[in-house]
Parts: sequence; structure tokens; C-alpha cells
Amino acid sequence: MEGFDAALDAALRPWADGLSAVVFYSVPVAGADVPLVVVWLVTAAVWFTLSFRFVNLRGFRHALDLVFGRVGGQRSEDPSRSEVGEVSHFQALATAVSGTVGIGNIGGVAVAISLGGPGAAFWLVVAGVLGMSTKFVECSLGVIYRSEGPDGRVSGGPMYYLERGLAERGLRRLGRGLGLFYAAGLVIGCLGIGNMFQSNQAFVQLVGVTGGDSSWLADKGWLVGLGLALLVGLVILGGIRWIAAVTSRLVPFMAVLYLAGTTVMLFLNRSALDDALLLMVREAFTGPAATGGFLGAMIIGFQRAVFSNEAGIGSATIAHAAVRTREPMTEGFVSLLEPFIDTIVICFATALVIVTTGILAPGFHEGLGGVEMTSKAFERNVAWSPIPLAVAATLFALSTMISWAYYGLKGWTYLFGEGARIEAVFKLVFCVFVALGCTLQLDAVLDFSDAMVFVICVPNILGLYLLAPVVRRELAAYQGRLR
Repeated sequence: MEGFDAALDAALRPWADGLSAVVFYSVPVAGADVPLVVVWLVTAAVWFTLSFRFVNLRGFRHALDLVFGRVGGQRSEDPSRSEVGEVSHFQALATAVSGTVGIGNIGGVAVAISLGGPGAAFWLVVAGVLGMSTKFVECSLGVIYRSEGPDGRVSGGPMYYLERGLAERGLRRLGRGLGLFYAAGLVIGCLGIGNMFQSNQAFVQLVGVTGGDSSWLADKGWLVGLGLALLVGLVILGGIRWIAAVTSRLVPFMAVLYLAGTTVMLFLNRSALDDALLLMVREAFTGPAATGGFLGAMIIGFQRAVFSNEAGIGSATIAHAAVRTREPMTEGFVSLLEPFIDTIVICFATALVIVTTGILAPGFHEGLGGVEMTSKAFERNVAWSPIPLAVAATLFALSTMISWAYYGLKGWTYLFGEGARIEAVFKLVFCVFVALGCTLQLDAVLDFSDAMVFVICVPNILGLYLLAPVVRRELAAYQGRLR
């Protein structure tokens, strides 16, 4: 198995390195390397925030009202539209959140702060707020241009609004081409960032809390992988309805579990909380010169945010498109909550724990990976806390795999058509990759798939710019009916 692992990794390495070099190409600015893909995503977030007059802030209360069922009735609905969809607003939100809340919320934040200093956490929050506007636009389009099958199932996402929306603007061939490119990138990407990486990190966490190299599980990655693949397979077998039913219960539980742990840590370090917040704000503008000053902290914070909440990537629109509604704009508002939960709440809670526990002090975090650093921060206060943290990390990984299985499936069916056999092939392949993630160290596969996930933001953002007038028109009509 090790020989196969090494041979496959060596064969894919040139492709992975080449694509990663293009996608994550950086230019030096004031001593900091600025990835152009991050600039592309953040620029769009700023533009949509200004263009839609801070809908990320103005629409937040309305989003809560929709999720908790405090808005509805004929007064806010377009009677000319029939209600289609498969899941509620809350279930669609839970499915999308489960796809973004993953290992990166625990480990990625630690890496960002270790590189950019505490100031990176400040910019992480700023990027999360801006990303809410991008989510609003893309998730609205996901519902506007979704497709309904004869069996009542719906399909939506960037590939559909790129094809249909651009066709309305006389760009049929371009829209179809971009849709196919997006779907192909999504299928490849889902097998890495939304699959193998998650199962691998879940396995690492389980081994870590059961004894490390001496753990009984240390050489039984196949067993853990088989168990995870079985769990994922059982959920995705029933389509979006089963996925939504599971995530609507799993996401609140794992979020409460993790936030309860961070709250305990912050209570134990409450004397350092004020200083930590001040440090984050101060170093956001005057960070150490070794990281490029405040620009370095800003870029690293923005990068962590867009990598975490995926605003501009378009993947979450696939889950939001399944919502049961006749008003596309309602899901645009609901999607505002996704970056808020993922980045502003969960990621920032991780950042506060890391800064307040003093794990960033010299001699404490050197040589530690992202998840290991967060685990060590928890352990400094409560010796047994890595155990519930490992449980939370495993749940994060499991929920991400479940949602990304649905994303990848919709990309797959867009490419090859609907049908039970076609869908069964993808589900089988996805579950096999879940198991492989615990047994093989295919770094090239992960690097290649990660690059594919972020290269698809280029056609997606381009489509959002071109179709933004459609969202403005729908928003004006919806607000008129509300009034």
C-alpha cells in the first residue's frame, strides 16, 4: 500500500504543483505575499457590500426572522410562483454550515494566528462580515435559477445560474462552458478538501487522544476509514432530505459542544480576555515586521476567512438551492447567517482561546500543526479537554463530508445527467475516498483538489458580477411585497 501511495503521489505531484502555483499565485506588497485568488474574493465581497448597501448588516435581523419562522404568509410571497424545494430554511442553512464548519475552524485559525499574529483574528472577522454579502448574492441566484425535476427534486448552484443566467444575457455558450468547468472542478475538489482531508484529520485526532503512536488505532486507519465511509454512505443514500435531517440535528449539537468548550476556556482565562481583544485590534494595524506588518495580518486573516466560509466559491449555494420557498430572496437573507456562524462565531472563538491561553508564547507552539496547537491550548487549562475537542473535530469532519458529498453529487449529475445508477456510482466513489483518506497520504491529491476548489471561484465571481442586476430586481420586488 505504501508503494502505491508513493507512486500515485509522485505521478500527480507535477500536476498539483503546477495548478497550485497558478491558483495561489502571490505578488509581494509591502513585504507581504498577497495571493491573487484572495484579492479576487475579497474585492468581490467589498463590492457586493457597497453595491447592496450593507445588506449583510441591514438584513441580519430579517434572516433570523426567516429561520425561526417569524416571517411568512401571502403578504411577502409572489402568488405567481409555485412553492418548490425539499427542505426548510433552517435545514438548508444547517446543511450549508456543516459544509463550511470543518477542521479549518479548529486548526486553520491556529495556523493563521501563528503566522500573522493576533491581529489576523481581527481581519478574519472583517472578512467574515464582508463575505456575508457575497453569500447573499450567490445564494439568491442559486434559488432563482435552480432546476426542478419531474420527481420534485431540485438542483441548483453556480453551474445552473452560470448557464441559465448568462444565456439570458445572450452569452449561452460562455455560460454553458463556465458551468461545465465549475461542475468538473467541484467534483474533483469535493474528493479532497471535502473528503480525504476531513477523514484524515478525524483519524489523526482519534489516534492523538487514544495514545498517539502507541494507540491501538495507530495502524488501523482502514478500520476508522471504513467506519466513517459507512456513516457517510448511510446519510447520503437518502439524498438532500436525509442529509438535511441529519445536519439540522448534528450542526447545532457540534456547534454547542465546541462553543461550550471555548466558553469554559475563556472563563478560566477571563483575566486575559480584555488584553487579548486589545492585542488583536492593535496588532491588526501594527503587527510585527516579520509578517509584513498590518498588511500581512490582514491578508492572512482574510485568507483564513474565505478559506473557511467559502464565500465566493459558490459551493454552499447548492445546499441553499434545495430550500422550500417561492421567494428566492428569502434564502439570500438566510445565507447571511452562514459566514456569521462559521467565521465570526466559531473561528473567532478558536482565536480567542489560542490568544488567551498564551500558547503563542515562544517554546509552546513550535513544531505543532494547526489542530495540535488548538488542542494544546485547551490542554493548558484542562488536561482532559483534548478528548471532547477530538470529538468535536470528528463531528466537524463528518458533517463536512456529508455536505460535500451532496455538492459533488450535484456537480456529477450536471456533467453526466440524472439517474439512480449515475448517482450510485458517485456515492460509491465518494465513500471509497473517505476510507482512503485514513489510510493513504496522498498529499498531491489534496493539493490538486484544493487548487480546483479555489480556481472555480473565478467563473463564479464573474457570474455574480454579471447577474447582480437580477438580484437587485428580485430584492426590490420582494421588499415591495414585504412593505
